[in-house]
Amino acid sequence: MACLGSGQGVLTKEGHRPSCNQSEGKMIIVPESQIPALVTSADCFVAVEDVFASMSKQSAYNFPVIREAIGHADALYGFKSGFDRESLALGLKSGGFWPNNIHKGLANHQSTVFLFDADTGKCRAIVGGNLLTALRTAAASAVSIKYLARQDAKVLGMIGAGHQSTYQLRAAVEQRPFEKVLAWNFHPEMLSRLEDVAKELELPFETVDLDRLGAEADVIISITSSFAPILKASQVRPGTHLACMGTDTKGKQEMDADLVAGATVFADEVAQAVTIGECQHAFEKGLITRDDIIELGAVITGRHPGRSSPEEITLFDGTGVALQDLAVASAAVELALSRGTAIEVDF
Repeated sequence: MACLGSGQGVLTKEGHRPSCNQSEGKMIIVPESQIPALVTSADCFVAVEDVFASMSKQSAYNFPVIREAIGHADALYGFKSGFDRESLALGLKSGGFWPNNIHKGLANHQSTVFLFDADTGKCRAIVGGNLLTALRTAAASAVSIKYLARQDAKVLGMIGAGHQSTYQLRAAVEQRPFEKVLAWNFHPEMLSRLEDVAKELELPFETVDLDRLGAEADVIISITSSFAPILKASQVRPGTHLACMGTDTKGKQEMDADLVAGATVFADEVAQAVTIGECQHAFEKGLITRDDIIELGAVITGRHPGRSSPEEITLFDGTGVALQDLAVASAAVELALSRGTAIEVDF
């Protein structure tokens, strides 16, 4: 029986990779309630970094994404799937965005990850994907900051104050010695959640307009559900790194197409970037081509130098790929097995 995955770098306290000790014929369930005590942001960072490298080496593949409005509850539903030959992580994440869940006391993003045995095709695990999605999305932008932001970056700009924004903020501050956080949101009253995290991190926090945010921020993270451009090229100063994490569906947009065209663009996956990512609009207008977009994994593996100058504007188009979900879910399963908290059922 193949292991669920290598854990993508997850280590036990003793410094060893956990082995797959799953009982033969059993399926593992790791419920959402277990994830907070099981998987850390550091686990997810390593998993996502390794996945990007594996994708760049063409050892891992994402399959075509299905994401559609279902015509009920204003919901977007879909699934992402893929396979990593190095870790043998095979599976899919199913779920989407239910905007009215906030009124029901539920997270708007709902998802579940299904992992399959690469040797037999049997379903080997079901993992709650809500927190993992937030953690892996934040990890992706953090990886982009590690490899693309200027080393002397001091001011972090946040666009968006939804559920995932706090995870983005926490992950970003692990990568650079930020001295201040500037934030903007369509609904300013929601910025208090970011302010609370900034205070916890002992970072000065200010609510600002987009002109000031773009004029002062060294790194800007956007994490909204916008279908119209928010930030313009004229508002972004040279040397800025942009992590665009909200656009993951046809029609969504956070950055003006001219801003994307004027930046050096990196992506988790080029095919998704030009179809459902931030690059889709500049691509459709003929302002950029697929060849203008660099896989972030190429920077991680050393095949591309990344940022070429302090004045260069770099942009990471983080559409979110299935392999990220499979990697962090595999890590959750292995951690649950190693700690004896995994639920095993006949299936």
